[in-house]
Amino acid sequence: MFIQSASSQAKRLASRFARHDGGNIAMTFAIALVPLLGFVGAAVDYSRANAARSAMQAALDSAALMVSKDLSANPTMSAADVTAKATAYFKSLYTNTNAGQIMVTASYTTNTKDGSTVTVNGAGAVTTDFMKMVGLPQLGISSGSTTTWGSTRMRVAMALDVTGSMKDDGKMKAMQDAAKSLIDTLSANSRMTEDLYISIIPFAQMVNVDSSNKNATWLKWDEYGSCSNSYYDTKAECQAAGKTWTASTNKNAWNGCVTDRDQPYDTTNDAPTGTARYPAFQYNACPAAILGMTTAYGSTNVKTLKDKIDSLSPNGGTNQAIGMAWAWRTLQIGSDPFPAPAKDSNYKYTDAIILLSDGMNTIDRWYGNGSSWSPDVDDRQKLLCTNIKAPVNGKQQTVIYTIQVNTDGDPESAVLKSCADSGNFYPTSTASGIATAFTAIGNSLNKLRVSK
Repeated sequence: MFIQSASSQAKRLASRFARHDGGNIAMTFAIALVPLLGFVGAAVDYSRANAARSAMQAALDSAALMVSKDLSANPTMSAADVTAKATAYFKSLYTNTNAGQIMVTASYTTNTKDGSTVTVNGAGAVTTDFMKMVGLPQLGISSGSTTTWGSTRMRVAMALDVTGSMKDDGKMKAMQDAAKSLIDTLSANSRMTEDLYISIIPFAQMVNVDSSNKNATWLKWDEYGSCSNSYYDTKAECQAAGKTWTASTNKNAWNGCVTDRDQPYDTTNDAPTGTARYPAFQYNACPAAILGMTTAYGSTNVKTLKDKIDSLSPNGGTNQAIGMAWAWRTLQIGSDPFPAPAKDSNYKYTDAIILLSDGMNTIDRWYGNGSSWSPDVDDRQKLLCTNIKAPVNGKQQTVIYTIQVNTDGDPESAVLKSCADSGNFYPTSTASGIATAFTAIGNSLNKLRVSK
């Protein structure tokens, strides 16, 4: 009975097995599993390749910018050196290991209207983990980055303190060397006359506009004369003491110096007409004459700028405001007394003022005694700097850098710091620090000429 029952059950199971088709699901899944794994593996391989390419692009971008800075300082670098520099920078920046060895190439073009250009390219391959099973052992990756500089033209006004204290501690020589080095740095990127203009404004208590301008209409002569008591140098002092001021008519004896304009024009950029004209003055410590905007393209022009700097000698009291005011004036297009050349609308321009001083303000036309700090002079300068930085059509027109050479233990100059744009104030307590400050300013200005 048991044997018959077992036999019958076995037949029924065999019959059910023959009719059952559920195993097709397993077979179908097994067949589909291969391409599914292939797609997942491909996604993993492509993800690794994309990560490697993104890291390569970031490193190429940085390498191109860094090479452009090197070329700014040394535009005659050979093609082999450009590629070597680019490769070295790239290797120090690229941290992704998926692609293994990346081949870096670089090319450099110069003397084009749109500026000098360096292009850095990279190419490599990522070894696949999954796609090699379908005949793709590697995924190639490549990218490039281009940096252009010099398409932004520059106008730089250098206001340099030539007061008596600059003769101490080697400051004058250090300033002259650093200023000439800056000219070399900036002029290295000049491809044509209009690329870079520089003006030099030596200042003490006053500035020198050159005695050859004695008949200029932008001068006024009511401050040029003498007091009935020779103790008093200015018209205001003379008359305040109840003495008689006599204007001089002997313009031929004038040494070229002018004092601050009538207020409020000492802090504005109004055209020098009427009461806004520049008062001639016979200052016995008259510095070297201002050199208006001069192209820094070509060795002859560079020599002219450097010769002006070499001609400077220290004498007189400190009036930073008049140096700043005249630096601003030399940036003005087609405006007396030192008209800057017109700007080409096809280019971008950066206007900059660099002012170096080794002391606190001690005297201007109205305030101070020439030996001790005058907060009143500072106040005029603060107002002037505010006006220079006031936006026009929503944009500041002139960037300001200031350097305080403080070898005498003076406090930090609040007015120089406030005049400078953020990050552009460079204090130093040594003459050697002047070179460091000018180098930093040169790097900053070159960055303004670089557009990625």
